[in-house]
Amino acid sequence: MQLTLVRHGEAAPAVHGNDDKRPLTERGHTQAQLTAEYLKDIIRPDAFVVSPLLRAQETLAHLQHYFRDVPVLVCNKIKPDDDAKLAVDWLSQLPYESIVVVCHMNVVAHIAALLTAEPFHPYALAEARIYEQAVIATGLSTQLKSFIPNA
Repeated sequence: MQLTLVRHGEAAPAVHGNDDKRPLTERGHTQAQLTAEYLKDIIRPDAFVVSPLLRAQETLAHLQHYFRDVPVLVCNKIKPDDDAKLAVDWLSQLPYESIVVVCHMNVVAHIAALLTAEPFHPYALAEARIYEQAVIATGLSTQLKSFIPNA
């Protein structure tokens, strides 16, 4: 099975401490578009999983332009401060062969570290990494490709 992990693009600062509603900046939209263009010919997602936060939703919208009929699952376990172990457990229950997850730096990099049993490697803005594994579980994934938009 294939799992693609994507960090959201550059976001505007929080307004009045509200982190949930931070939109992508113009640069963030450009980053998300470049990542979507890279992924459009190399993945075939069965489902999208996205954080409920606006910047992740806006990043996903760029991917949805190329994959219009792919169902979207909003996951409350992949927000910035969430526990990556709980996220991996949740993802492991999904009945799909190709999943794209769009979320946030801290949790996405910790998910990647758990899946590959490798050290924590931060994600750049709008970075995508593609993994292959028989099942989603700790230590069973191999990274196949990665992409960092140059915007």
